[in-house]
Amino acid sequence: MLPLMLELTIHEARAVGVLVEKAQTTPDQYPLSLNALTNGANQKNNRDPVMELTEDDVLTAVIGLREKGLLIQSDTPGARVSKYRHNALDALGISLRELVILAELLLRGPQTIGELRGRASRMHGFDTLEMVQSTLDTLLGKPEPLVRRLSPSPGSRAERYTQLLCPETIPDSAAEAAPSSFDPSVSAAAPTLSQRVTQLESDVTQLKSLLDKLCTDLGVTK
Repeated sequence: MLPLMLELTIHEARAVGVLVEKAQTTPDQYPLSLNALTNGANQKNNRDPVMELTEDDVLTAVIGLREKGLLIQSDTPGARVSKYRHNALDALGISLRELVILAELLLRGPQTIGELRGRASRMHGFDTLEMVQSTLDTLLGKPEPLVRRLSPSPGSRAERYTQLLCPETIPDSAAEAAPSSFDPSVSAAAPTLSQRVTQLESDVTQLKSLLDKLCTDLGVTK
């Protein structure tokens, strides 16, 4: 587990995730004002769970992140409102590729490698599933790991990953930690439609990656 000073509240986790996301996807609108950060935190898409934070909630998160070295107030002369940018790369000592994966987990919770590749690619290019796996392995191998493997969702065979920055959002370790071997005593419940669609999307992503690699190996142009 991370040192106490770097453990985030659920609101701080959402705020720093938004700052990383917006820095990568809308750099011309970055850094963010308190209002823009609040709107990003309450965004309906690319968020799980969807939140309804007030500006006071977000301001409290901003203060907490600044105290932990993850946020910097970035004011310009003559500006009427304060703006904020993240300092997560320096504070956590990680690469941009690692930070993007971490931010995606902060914004949307546990995900499979296929889901992470599809969703995080809007912030940073991940050409293959192997790139995502390599990034996750690096985060797993830190002296203070930043992610953890989880068991597959019911009806799925794909392992998921969760971030370890925000203890409030980490699934119960006893129920969720990925087992080292198959446990026949654990029965899988019937998957929901949403889970089946998510698994299908993950499978399609993995098949596309394998097809691209096969075409490259054979010198075939699609």
